[in-house]
Amino acid sequence: MLELLFCALLTVCPDYLYRRFRQGKRIGKEITLYSVWFELRWGITACVMLTIALITVIFYYHPSTTSATLYYRTIPIMPETIGRVAEVHVGTSGMVAKGAPIFRLDSTKQEAAVETARRRIAEVDAALVVARVEILQSESRILEARSAHQQALDELRTKQELRRRNGDIVATREIEKLENLVAGRQAAMDATVAARNTVQVKISTLLPAERASAEAALAQAQVDLDKRVIRAGVDGRVEQFALRVGDLVNPVMRPAGVLIPQEAGRKVLQAGFSQIEAQVMKVGMVAEVTCMSKPWTVIPMVVSNVQDYIAAGQFRGGELLIDPRQVARPGTILTFLEPLYAGGLEGVTPGSSCIANAYSSNHEEIEAKETGASRRIALHAVDAVGIVHAFLLRIQALVLPIRTLVFSGH
Repeated sequence: MLELLFCALLTVCPDYLYRRFRQGKRIGKEITLYSVWFELRWGITACVMLTIALITVIFYYHPSTTSATLYYRTIPIMPETIGRVAEVHVGTSGMVAKGAPIFRLDSTKQEAAVETARRRIAEVDAALVVARVEILQSESRILEARSAHQQALDELRTKQELRRRNGDIVATREIEKLENLVAGRQAAMDATVAARNTVQVKISTLLPAERASAEAALAQAQVDLDKRVIRAGVDGRVEQFALRVGDLVNPVMRPAGVLIPQEAGRKVLQAGFSQIEAQVMKVGMVAEVTCMSKPWTVIPMVVSNVQDYIAAGQFRGGELLIDPRQVARPGTILTFLEPLYAGGLEGVTPGSSCIANAYSSNHEEIEAKETGASRRIALHAVDAVGIVHAFLLRIQALVLPIRTLVFSGH
């Protein structure tokens, strides 16, 4: 309507004034309802054509969309394993800090595993004490075996010396018995030394390894026990948390609830512009939005990113061929808008529906020396008509609450 009125001031109005005051034609006489088209046909035709051209320029170079939303991603609250709830630490809704407990699952089995691992460590420590005592016993047995071996060896040497002096004094059979006795005492002493070495290896290698394994088992059991307490991974807010003691929580089929991060949906607004404006949407463009959750407010924004893919064209490989006619409607150019000033989205509820306008700026090209005069004039006109879209956005911001509350019946 604004474009039509503006174009009428440049076409129909001068045509009427010329015929009324220059040619002397009068309304109701020469200019009647039936002669309007014939008398003002040039002005009306030019007005319609100029209006269409102006609307095309405005909507192409200064795109607008009603598909703008503060999207945010929630974090499902779930344990790593299935379990039954034993304790709930939060209410239906409320703020939680990072690391704060949300609920606890029954941990009887995990507590038993922790106690078993502790008992195993105590058992290894006791075995270490026993091994040290066995070392002392082995040392005593070694001394005893050495003494017995030395006594047998001395007796053998004495008998051998006597036999050397007088072969008839000591029988050969007696010498053989003493030699066997010495060999036996030597083997007994070697066995005792080997037993001591075995205990030493057990103290220095086996028992420490067993204790390390027991400590690792304890750490694993403690981790499993700690996992039974579900904590918040980030600062945020728990919403619609209806979990109660006795409920069964399954990480695959039945999450416990939803955690919304504190900054979710408060920094970036996502807007979908028409595909025809893909060549116009650029990073750095100035934009404005008005949201239903913050009526009568226009928020200055800036385009921070333009997604180079259209979601409507994606597909998942399978056993069926893709038919392009399956795309029900053309997708949009996803654009990310950030507040131009700090705290710009303050007061806007995440998930709120918004209306967004983006404005092209050709200032650098206009100031460039190589730009011709006619192109400069055209670019000036393109930038200037953006005020029409800005005015329309403010009218929408003014009418939006009235249209929603009064005319929609909500």
